[in-house]
Amino acid sequence: MASRTATRLEHPDRDQFRFTTVLAALSDPVRLAIVARLADAGPDGELACTTFALPVSKSTQSGHFKVLREAGVIHQRDEGTRRLNRLRHDDLEARFPGLLALAVPQGQDVIAGW
Repeated sequence: MASRTATRLEHPDRDQFRFTTVLAALSDPVRLAIVARLADAGPDGELACTTFALPVSKSTQSGHFKVLREAGVIHQRDEGTRRLNRLRHDDLEARFPGLLALAVPQGQDVIAGW
């Protein structure tokens, strides 16, 4: 059986970010909650996938993380058996200034409505 780390994680370069793709990634409440949590972790904060208490199955969570990664919203890396996630704040701010502040205002509890 192949390990999940056998497949290389692909991340788009900053200049490959597409506005509509990033907006689509941020349009889902679960993905927006992931981004909000990562934003709270700070610019260099990394959180393992298992630390997110999301109201969806594990396989659905994986799909949400993949959408965010492929859009360029997050960076993922494997460390042992954990997959760590970091918000690509600087890249997003450089490409689409102010977008994250609009999508996830400080102090907003995105998950509260669940």
